[in-house]
Amino acid sequence: MGNSVRTVLLLGLLTGLLIAIGGIFGGRNGMIIALVVAGVMNFASYWFSDKIVLAMYRAQPVSEREAPRLHAMVEEIAARAGIPKPRLYMIPDPSPNAFATGRNPSHAAVCVTQGITELMSEEELKGVLAHELGHVSNRDILISSVAATIAGAILVLARMAMFIPIGGGGDRDRGGVNPLAAILLMVLAPIAAMLLQMALSRSREYKADESAARWTGPAGLASALRKLDSASRRVPMVATSNTAHMFIVKPAVGNVFATLFSTHPPIEKRIERLMAMVG
Repeated sequence: MGNSVRTVLLLGLLTGLLIAIGGIFGGRNGMIIALVVAGVMNFASYWFSDKIVLAMYRAQPVSEREAPRLHAMVEEIAARAGIPKPRLYMIPDPSPNAFATGRNPSHAAVCVTQGITELMSEEELKGVLAHELGHVSNRDILISSVAATIAGAILVLARMAMFIPIGGGGDRDRGGVNPLAAILLMVLAPIAAMLLQMALSRSREYKADESAARWTGPAGLASALRKLDSASRRVPMVATSNTAHMFIVKPAVGNVFATLFSTHPPIEKRIERLMAMVG
């Protein structure tokens, strides 16, 4: 199955799950409300996700005068990718990591931590930047933001289900919802949402690795991932569960449930695939 078809299928399943939850607790009106909520949240995610996440991590814009080496690398890779040069930001954090954000290639930003610029060689840093521009070129930022938004809405609805009266054979007008449906929703809906989001995110991470390998060669990114795997364990970056999927390596999250369902493929598998390209 191609990446585009898989992406559409997984997003469709997430949206369908959200609408089904609305249907269980509100019938046709609940389904309509859930669909409207998903549309509004997706619209907000499309337009404002970059501003929100950059402000959340106190990322600061970096000028060409402040970081000429970084700007030169980004400009070179963007030219190879055939996309406009994205804005460049830096987070004053010693933990090595990076992410890209923005609703499309014309409104994108690449953000690196101070720690990653100090840890990486030029070839490795190029590999990291190429991976993030791969996300930009493949429009993964929008796809991941929409998926995270819907998954978050499902989690909220599942928690709200605990406060809805149970009983009445599934008819809310006669005293509540079907008890079995309510219990299954509270237990299984968050797990299903996390699994779908995880599958989508892993697929896009592999695709961004492949794009980076085409533009800068696979060896630099493979070496960077080895360093990131080790260094990020020593100096973990703390992130919210809703934004952890954006980073090149999974940061520490405060949510134990999100930690169990990683949105990132194992780094060993990513390195293995990259080294197969070298071979």
